[in-house]
Amino acid sequence: MVRLWLWLWLCLQLPGFCANLRLSQTPDRILAQTNNSTDILCQTKKEHTGVYWYRWNQGRQRFEFLLFSNSLGKSTYGVNVSQEKFSVRGTSSQSYSLHIGRLHASDAGMYYCSISQSSELILGSGTRLGVVDVLPLPSTSTPAPLTRRPSRCKPKSKAAGSRGACSPLVWVPLATGALILLLSVVPTARRFYRLRRRLWRRIHRQ
Repeated sequence: MVRLWLWLWLCLQLPGFCANLRLSQTPDRILAQTNNSTDILCQTKKEHTGVYWYRWNQGRQRFEFLLFSNSLGKSTYGVNVSQEKFSVRGTSSQSYSLHIGRLHASDAGMYYCSISQSSELILGSGTRLGVVDVLPLPSTSTPAPLTRRPSRCKPKSKAAGSRGACSPLVWVPLATGALILLLSVVPTARRFYRLRRRLWRRIHRQ
């Protein structure tokens, strides 16, 4: 018995010390509401005579033996363990489900399933159970504001009307301004051309 408790202590202090591929436990965490019930699943890779269930008592810093369920469906309970609260439902000789009913705050803790094989203790990965009076509401994330892309100027149909960024009220003044600028550049270019010819003639006369 002392050796068994020593193994349990080592498994708690060194995560993965007793965890083995021959045993899986799900889920990792459970958050349940008071007076409700929950289930913890333990699956073995091979057939075994039964599964042990333990709970780590954080306040007393020790393991509490809950029950042992054999492959025939019979259970042996620990001291002061309620048979109405804890029960094991075996779906097969390799799958066991611990059912915990009428949850209270005192039921919170770390639960482990384990099997014994060739004087070796194989412990599950553990399931942390939390019990609250009111379950927290799921967090609603606010969607990010949509960024508007700059709209390209598209010609509108006649039915859409003449108002808008591409209406004649906008592009007609722009076209007029561009035409005036072009007409003002032409005389300047002609003057520059005349000055250039005069300068070329003077150089050749000398």
